[in-house]
Formats: sequence, C-alpha cells, structure tokens
Amino acid sequence: MKVIDLNIAHPANLPPLALTIGNYDGVHRGHQTMLGALIKDAKQKGLASAVMVFEPQPREFFCPDDPPPRLTSLPEKAEIMTGLGVDYLIVARFDDELRQLSADDFAELLRKLNAQHLVLGDDFRFGHDRTGDTDFLIRAGFSVDHLSTVLNDDVRISSTAVREALSEQNLALAKTLLGRDYAIAGEVVHGDKIGRTLDFATANVSLNRLKPAVNGIYGADVFAYKEGKVIDLSAMGGGVSGTQAGSLFGTVNVGTRPSVNGSDYRLEVHLPDFNADLYGMTLKVVFLTYLHGEKKYANLDELKAGIAKDVADLLAWRAQIV
Repeated sequence: MKVIDLNIAHPANLPPLALTIGNYDGVHRGHQTMLGALIKDAKQKGLASAVMVFEPQPREFFCPDDPPPRLTSLPEKAEIMTGLGVDYLIVARFDDELRQLSADDFAELLRKLNAQHLVLGDDFRFGHDRTGDTDFLIRAGFSVDHLSTVLNDDVRISSTAVREALSEQNLALAKTLLGRDYAIAGEVVHGDKIGRTLDFATANVSLNRLKPAVNGIYGADVFAYKEGKVIDLSAMGGGVSGTQAGSLFGTVNVGTRPSVNGSDYRLEVHLPDFNADLYGMTLKVVFLTYLHGEKKYANLDELKAGIAKDVADLLAWRAQIV
C-alpha cells in the first residue's frame, strides 16, 4: 500500500480510484466490512482502492486538551489496511483550510484525486456546512455504494463502542468488535529510567497519540520488529514465552505514573527474565488481561513492592492459560 500526504492545492496524480473516507480509528469490524466492499467494488470496476483518513482526527483538532482516546495511530491504521489489501492511503491534514471547504469544494477535490466511485457509511457527512452526503455526491456525478451499519448483538459496531469497552476493561468485547485482540505498537524510546533502579527495567514504547484508550496494569503478548523484520526476542535476551508463537509475555503499565509524579501518558513494558537492549525497535503490545488501575504509592519502596506483586500475579495468570 502506498501512503499519500494530501496537498489540497496540488493533489497527487493518482489512477482512477474507488474511495472511502473517514477516521477509521481502530479499523474495527464495521470498518473492515466497508473496506471489503471497497476492494470488491474496485476490482469489479477496474479501479484502484483508496482510503482517505484525517490527521489529526477532527475531534483532536477541535478539542486538543480533551481529545477522545485514540484507538490506532496512523502507522497502525496503515499496517492493518495493508493487510486487508488497500492500494492507497490518502492522509488529509485536518486544519482550518480543510474544515472550511464547502461540500462543492470537497467534491471538486475528490474529482482532482481521480475518485470515480465512493463507498460510504450511513452516517457520512462532509463540508463545513455538513450538506454533503450520499445524495449530494450522486448528483455531483459520482457512483456511490452506500453501506448500512454493522451490528453486534443489535448494537452498532463503532469506534466509540470499542473505546467504551476498553474503558470498562472489557478486553473480550473489544476483541469481538475489532475482530482481533487490542494492541498498541510503537518504537522503544528513552524514558526516565526509574524502572531499572527498582530492579524492574521497562521499555518505554512511544504511544503516538494524545490519549490512549487503555489505562492501568495489564498482561500482554509482546512482539518486536526492526526495519520491518520480525525479531526473535527470546534469542536476544531470554524472557518468558507469551501465549502466541513468537511473543514474549510482558507486564504493562499504561498511564501517567502517579507514584513518580508523572503527567504525560506512557506505555511501559517489563519483560520478566529478559535482558537485552530494545532501543530503536518497534514493540507490538497485545493486551490480554487487565489486573488493576494505576495506584499512587507513598514511596519508591512501596512502588517496588507493588510492581513485584503485579509481575507475580500476572505471571501466575499466564501459567494458568498456557
């Protein structure tokens, strides 16, 4: 899949496209149904398949101090869509210029992008006046495949529903809505290095989002990649095998680290019995079980004891299922 950064004034020269548009946060089962229809329509009509997404997502633009939790970063969306067979990912920077486009202006932009056919959901609206919808696009000369909502137990599958499931620590429901275990991937970057002073070294994984959709202490399967290649972590530094082939089991903290007066969101992974340098690698953290929320310990000794208990409890959980 090729990723295209949209230039409104000078759109890229693309082949005739079947296009869908949206945030696609989470790329959940409803999104997957949409993308399946897109790819099918594209093949039948002899078109390339393309998805236009917005960065930042509109609600992040309008409410940067209180954005909704982000399910997937742009690289995570791209990875999932590549696996589904999408040809192009068009990234539209959501800013004042884009949001002020009228429905007519936006339709003209689609023409310049060589969009011939559109696949849209039943709640799609566009243009600063919100007058753009399926009927508008048909009148503008586009062919449109209009899809109905995908339901799970009579409830609409949506990014909001996935966020709610994760906020309630219902990983099983989130997995049902997503069609896969919830995961976060990011590069290992330098942190405060407090964990190693407590005898529990952690990898600080870049979140690439303003606010994560999970919070607390978890057990997870952890996969590693470097320059697009899978890394065998066990061969690097030992560790405890995960529940899935090729993974190590990790204990994970996602949050603001109140015991050390943290303020920004961090994702920190401890790999029990593992000893190797992970800097520069990408870790994919697949959330399996929730232990408890973040706690504020009175001092570092209590924090160390709390971490030790969390690691022991999560390893005991792993032993029961493997």
